[in-house]
Amino acid sequence: MFKAIVRFSTKKKLFMGLTTLFLFIGGIYAMMTLPIDAVPDITNNQVQIVTVSPTLTPQEVEQLITMPIEIAMSNIMNVEDIRSASRFGLSVVTVVFKERVPTLMPGN
Repeated sequence: MFKAIVRFSTKKKLFMGLTTLFLFIGGIYAMMTLPIDAVPDITNNQVQIVTVSPTLTPQEVEQLITMPIEIAMSNIMNVEDIRSASRFGLSVVTVVFKERVPTLMPGN
């Protein structure tokens, strides 16, 4: 079977060249018309709050920035989880919402 395919391909070079060209053009067309969001978004609904304060130590960042933000965010409805990280001059608080909470895109 494989020998027959190779024999046909070597005898019909014009046919194989045109077939390859049509497949290549079809692939380019499919790539150009494929929507950007073809892969579903599988991440959870989350918001990151990043705060920079270059003069504070990690302990001060935790006490003065991270903890007040976490307390304020814990009062919001449909919050599933709150994670945080405090480094030298940097506070990152991640608030994860339940899946049923709708996400709004900018401009809506």
